[in-house]
Amino acid sequence: MAVVKAASSFSGMYTKFKPHLLMFLAQIGYTFLYFITEASFNHGMNPHVYVTYRQFVSAIVMFPFAYFLERKIRPKLTFALFMEISLLSFLGVSSTLNMYFASLKYTSPTFVASMVNTVAALTFVIAVVLRLETLDLRHARGMAKVIGTVMSLAGVTTMTLYKGPILKNLWHPLIHLQRTTAIHEHWLKGSILTVGSCITWSLWYIMQAITLKRYPAQLSLTAWMSFLGGVQSAIFTVIVQHKQAAWTIGFNIDFWSTIYGGVVISGLIIFVQLWCTEEKGPVFVTMFNPFTTILVAGIAYFVLGEKLYLGSVIGAVIVIVGLYMLLWGKEADQEVNSETEEHSCSPCDEEKGPKTNNSGGKRSAGAIEMPCR
Repeated sequence: MAVVKAASSFSGMYTKFKPHLLMFLAQIGYTFLYFITEASFNHGMNPHVYVTYRQFVSAIVMFPFAYFLERKIRPKLTFALFMEISLLSFLGVSSTLNMYFASLKYTSPTFVASMVNTVAALTFVIAVVLRLETLDLRHARGMAKVIGTVMSLAGVTTMTLYKGPILKNLWHPLIHLQRTTAIHEHWLKGSILTVGSCITWSLWYIMQAITLKRYPAQLSLTAWMSFLGGVQSAIFTVIVQHKQAAWTIGFNIDFWSTIYGGVVISGLIIFVQLWCTEEKGPVFVTMFNPFTTILVAGIAYFVLGEKLYLGSVIGAVIVIVGLYMLLWGKEADQEVNSETEEHSCSPCDEEKGPKTNNSGGKRSAGAIEMPCR
């Protein structure tokens, strides 16, 4: 009996925290992506070609799973829905990724990785404006969501603008990565591209929640976004990249970074994010983005021997505290909403049960039952 209760308790905990676990694993996947793509770009691969190939790899891998596993639940793809998915692909794939990787040429990976964390705050603001996210400042849960968002922005700002003293390395780096020392810095252009990618990324998360209501097939939606995003990125790359040699990759780091980005990131992790968006909403998904910056900084410092500044540590702590506050606010909102739904339906449940009349007999078959609203 005790074993059954323990198993039931564990199952309940797993169900409750499954989205949290999946999103944390997704951030680990993004962390490895940072290092493998950096090595590939240093090797000479064009970022726009990388995005194009990565999306086509994802489409090829995800198509059979989407076709066979979602045959019964996949809605009919109308022209209006196809155009909506095309816009979703444009926002989240071709626009965001191409601007993101292009900005790396003009700024620095640390700057871009830090700025991407503003996606959570931008998504929260847009979701509130579009009334996809509830915000009740009369209760502690509403204040926690606002304060958590502001703290996350403050933490990102601290990591970006304040360096502080360099923390001393405790040991020699375990791995040495070859990096190009010549960086063509153009901070204004790079900052504009980074901000643009953050805005389209936020809109993409918001639109995911809207599209999933009309097309609740995450595998199929992932496959369609990968394919359409690849086509859009290919058209853009052909316009800006005229050298045919840029499209040729060998069986080296360029190949493996493309496979990893296509299968793990654009395939598996995007599917996980779509599932979590449907379960918890777009703000929940974006609030885990700061973990990527923290994990990247930790691996770069402890494993690769890169410089770590005090400002990065302080900012990371602020981001984690803000993340906890916002997630607490969202969990409290969901509990309140669940209790409200239960109370609203409880009178109906009582009406549906076998009631007795004043004489002690059961309710007659012709009695009218009130529908649960």
